[in-house]
Amino acid sequence: MKLIYKIFRQDPESREGIIAATSALGILVNILVASLKVIVGLLASSIAIVSEGVNNATDVLTSVLTLVGTKLAGKHPDEKHPFGYGRIEYLTGLIISIVILFAGIEMLISSIRLVFEPEELSISYISLAVVAVSAVVKFILGTYTIRMGKKATSNALEAVGIDCRNDSFVSIVTILSAVVFLVFHVSIDAYAGIFTSALIIKAGFEVLKDTVGELLGRPGEKELATKLYKEIRQTDGILAAVDMMLHNYGPDAYSGSVNIEIDHSKTVGEVYQSIHELQLRIMHEYNVTMVFGIYAVDNDHAYIKELRKTIGRFVSQHEHVKSFHAVYLAPDSNKLYCDFIVDYNLRDWDALSAEFTEYLLAFYPDKELVLTIETEFV
Repeated sequence: MKLIYKIFRQDPESREGIIAATSALGILVNILVASLKVIVGLLASSIAIVSEGVNNATDVLTSVLTLVGTKLAGKHPDEKHPFGYGRIEYLTGLIISIVILFAGIEMLISSIRLVFEPEELSISYISLAVVAVSAVVKFILGTYTIRMGKKATSNALEAVGIDCRNDSFVSIVTILSAVVFLVFHVSIDAYAGIFTSALIIKAGFEVLKDTVGELLGRPGEKELATKLYKEIRQTDGILAAVDMMLHNYGPDAYSGSVNIEIDHSKTVGEVYQSIHELQLRIMHEYNVTMVFGIYAVDNDHAYIKELRKTIGRFVSQHEHVKSFHAVYLAPDSNKLYCDFIVDYNLRDWDALSAEFTEYLLAFYPDKELVLTIETEFV
């Protein structure tokens, strides 16, 4: 392990150090297990055991990809990529999923061919013991890799661990196939190979779906958003915070924006220092570059209190409207501003807007409603 840390110049307790050490351990273990299985499988003429060995060989490649991807993702930002190279890790996960799928499809083709062109098996209890031992080793390695992946917030490392742990379950199928042959002299090796390849393909699709989800853009992490909202709302001068967006540029790098409500009687100069200190605190403690939008509100005025009650009654009767905010009556015009947060099941935003406009103008006919409808992003 010390050699790995030295080669990659990583702190053992750092995220990169954890990924480097875990990946290196995976490479070493999988090379040994794959070599052993392929040799035993060839000697036993077992496509299921050979398939497992080939799959373990692909695990070596996935660990190498994780290692290289993490190293590239740590490159310093430059003019072409001012947010850094963190998203390379997601591309690494995409490649890993393709490798897993390719290996699974190759095994499936070989197994189907074996159904129509069966070969004589030569399985011994020794070869069976080898597979059993490898299953235990792969389960331990997979569980450890998943735990380290969670600790390092690395989807790619977690994917490698899941695939590795799945191998141990696949080995159980191979062992059952061999036991059936040894006891009943009936070969179900080809069908076990088909089942094995199906599990591998399934794992590949799951990794692919997860990685594509990251590339398309997932909601900001709920735990992080909750901490940020708490930090922001506890800041002097800020009455409320809504509409947070978090854009992921790697597992531990975000840029974001959030709208904050401040008392309309305060000037920008009066709240600037506390907001600026908050921005720096969020950057240093949470590694989030946050931009603030400002709403001026007058929640203490009797007119606004009554207005909020009126809007609240409408919101309480509509299941798709989760909340409202930014209620503001412009002093120099008759414009009345309000924002709705709706869930993703609401399809007809125009109908909601028309209904609310009709509802509110019945109470305030002299006002011009400016309604903004949006979904929650975290």
